[in-house]
Amino acid sequence: MKNLRVILVLGVLCSFVAMATIGCEKEGPMEKAGKKVDEAVDSAKKAVDE
Repeated sequence: MKNLRVILVLGVLCSFVAMATIGCEKEGPMEKAGKKVDEAVDSAKKAVDE
């Protein structure tokens, strides 16, 4: 019973690692939009500071 639990935990961890690495391969449209928003906010802050 203990071996089964260890195997299940390892399987879940391996699946999580696989999904995390696959999900980080490409930059999606929301990430691109978020970066543009960040750049716009930074530009606005610099303009206000000056």
